[in-house]
Amino acid sequence: METGLRNRVAIVAASSKGIGRATALAFAAEGANLAICARHAEPLNLVAEEARRLYGVEVYTATFDVAEDASVRRFVDSVHSKFGRIDVCVTNAGGPPAKPFAKTTIAEWDSAYHLNLRSIVSFAHAVLPAMQQHRWGRFITITSIAVKQPVLELVLSNTVRTGVLGLVRSLATQYGPDNITINNVGPGYTATDRVKELAQSNAQATGRTATDYEAEIAKGIPLRRLAKPEEVADAIVWLASERAAYITGQTILVDGGAYRGL
Repeated sequence: METGLRNRVAIVAASSKGIGRATALAFAAEGANLAICARHAEPLNLVAEEARRLYGVEVYTATFDVAEDASVRRFVDSVHSKFGRIDVCVTNAGGPPAKPFAKTTIAEWDSAYHLNLRSIVSFAHAVLPAMQQHRWGRFITITSIAVKQPVLELVLSNTVRTGVLGLVRSLATQYGPDNITINNVGPGYTATDRVKELAQSNAQATGRTATDYEAEIAKGIPLRRLAKPEEVADAIVWLASERAAYITGQTILVDGGAYRGL
């Protein structure tokens, strides 16, 4: 399938591992040049080297915390200076800790807001004007199935990430006339470090093993397995492609049918 992404410039945040890594490499496979970031340089540089070696694309890297607004803006400015354009921006960040509401702290609520909602606002403020210059853009957020179907252990994520839906719908309306689409991808249970964290947290709380927890999760998914990070990445790349040019303001769940709503 021709995606129309060759020679485009794609920002992918938190791309040193998991879904972010898979997404960066999926864009590279389509011939898009990359601007990738994460908090730690070593795994990020490995992703950059792999993208260059396998696909021959240009890759710009930077290490910082996406919760820091000034760092996000400096990164985006540097990307625009290097490539002269920004076509795609995929926001991504690790999730807040898994714990019951009574054990959460105000500091954790503040941290979750900065990491999983305000960081997206920072990227939007920084990249959308650049997309407007070329009257073409794709802004894609990564959240979670929790925005549609709350997950018991994830009260912080359930609450903060849901705010992203309001932002996505608002931006889709405002930037549609500029030929910029704004969409959200909500992964279900995916074979990443995040699910390992949930499994370990549940194991400690219930006395079961992490393996038992993951097996129980799989039983509740119609496809009877966890997603691969690459399967989530494929949905993101499709939303960024020319083939999805008339889709905006939507949340696409990549969850194996786990969501039970209509």
